[in-house]
Amino acid sequence: MSEEPEIAQEADSKVKPSKTSLLRNYISFAGFAIAASSLTCILLLILIELTGSSGDNPYRDLVTFIFFPSILGFGLFVVLVGALLERRRRRRSGAVEIPTFPVLDLNDPRRRRSFLIFLCLAFAFLFMSAFGSYRAFEYTESVTFCGQACHSVMNPEFTAYRASPHSQVKCVDCHVGSGAHGYVQSKFNGMRQLYGVVTGHYSKPIETPVRNLPDTTETCQHCHWSQKYNGDELRVFNHYDFDETNSLNQTRMLVKVGGGDPNAGPVGGIHWHMSVNNEVTYIASDDKRQVIPWVRVKRGNGQIVEYLAKEASLTSTQIEQSAKRTMNCVDCHNRPTHIYLSPNQAVDQAFDATKLDLSLPYLKARAVETLSKPYSTNDEAVNTIAGDIDGYYKASYPDVYASKRESISGAISELQRIYQTYFFPEMKADWQAHSNNIGHYNSQGCFRCHDGQHFSRDGQVIRNDCAVCHVTIDQTFKGKTIVDQDGVFQHPVKLGDKATKQCAECHKGDRDFKHPLNLGDISQFHCVECHKGQSIKMPGF
Repeated sequence: MSEEPEIAQEADSKVKPSKTSLLRNYISFAGFAIAASSLTCILLLILIELTGSSGDNPYRDLVTFIFFPSILGFGLFVVLVGALLERRRRRRSGAVEIPTFPVLDLNDPRRRRSFLIFLCLAFAFLFMSAFGSYRAFEYTESVTFCGQACHSVMNPEFTAYRASPHSQVKCVDCHVGSGAHGYVQSKFNGMRQLYGVVTGHYSKPIETPVRNLPDTTETCQHCHWSQKYNGDELRVFNHYDFDETNSLNQTRMLVKVGGGDPNAGPVGGIHWHMSVNNEVTYIASDDKRQVIPWVRVKRGNGQIVEYLAKEASLTSTQIEQSAKRTMNCVDCHNRPTHIYLSPNQAVDQAFDATKLDLSLPYLKARAVETLSKPYSTNDEAVNTIAGDIDGYYKASYPDVYASKRESISGAISELQRIYQTYFFPEMKADWQAHSNNIGHYNSQGCFRCHDGQHFSRDGQVIRNDCAVCHVTIDQTFKGKTIVDQDGVFQHPVKLGDKATKQCAECHKGDRDFKHPLNLGDISQFHCVECHKGQSIKMPGF
């Protein structure tokens, strides 16, 4: 009789659920270690950020709110996997019976305390997750993330952005459309770009124009009032000559910006293209949208006129099947932020800002020449610029070199700054890779359509008359005023039979000049070694 209670007690012990936690296994321990380490790092980095002792580090938020939280989530996942594997092991062993779900008995003080601790930890975890998710979202929308997280790839765009008129506008304000759709689309594009950066499959330079850029009504027109009538605006263009005194050539113009809304003022000028009553559609035969063989204008009264370039060979079927683009702001303002100046323009602006000393002889010519050389790396360019400028004045103008050492050193520093702002040999990015369609000085720009070579079937032509877009007030060339003719721009050099050419065919921004004489072995000499200041009549001019 005494053996029966012992047998019953032994049977009860086999049926009674084990109180040993499923988390007590090596895999879950490893998960806890990973999660605890990452949580400690997150708290430490947040403390460093709150104290402001970390400085301006572009990768801090990336590590704090994206990288380590991902490690934390991975650690918790490992904990769960360990618990599930331990559960399966125990059930297969048959030594104990594992309940289907955890038993929650709040009448049991031990389990009640465990449950309350779990609630507190869960609340803290959810609070940290919400805070971290918001900061992660905020960081991925920041200029730092866009421009500096992938430093080597985005460095040209980020550097040019900081020197642009829109340097205080966030990247996402232009590159991400409004609403949830724009945000989700941008993140999918970002994942594709991240894959390209990780695998090294990205173009050099970054391809432009951007194909998935949001419509300008969602971006540009949040700040710029497209219906505003601007009228005529005064513009002053300063260009410095390649002579010994770096002579100033100045042109003052009234640019006919005009307007496009008949309710705000006269419809006309350059912004006629943005008229609410007009629609301009075109076909570009190249990826850069620099060659436009076909243009269609739909006016407010319903009239449609199609223009075809004189040399174009498009058939009606090809026109119908070709991809067409409706003109908007970025077709002309295609470099509103990431602006890459040519050597000529950059040096002119430096003279205007008095960052270069005009009294240094032939500084404009020498500066443009050294900036225009092909370099394979930034370091090579910086060192060569310093050697070229310093060596030139030391050898050719020893008196100037002795008396103006500070100006020469300042010129070297400024030219190095110019190069590192607008030229990026590692990414093959510069003004030639990213042409600017505003105006028509170094690229075709307006002349893509306004070249006088686009005709309609009834003989209408897209004019290239200078007075369509601007009126010249006055011009000075080497200190002499050029008499204008009814507001039409007068070229300072008589072009002869070259007068019909487009500006960009000669103005290449880097003095890519073909000498009219066959120089032979002396073609590598610098201009001033032959041109000693004497007046030389150039053949054909």
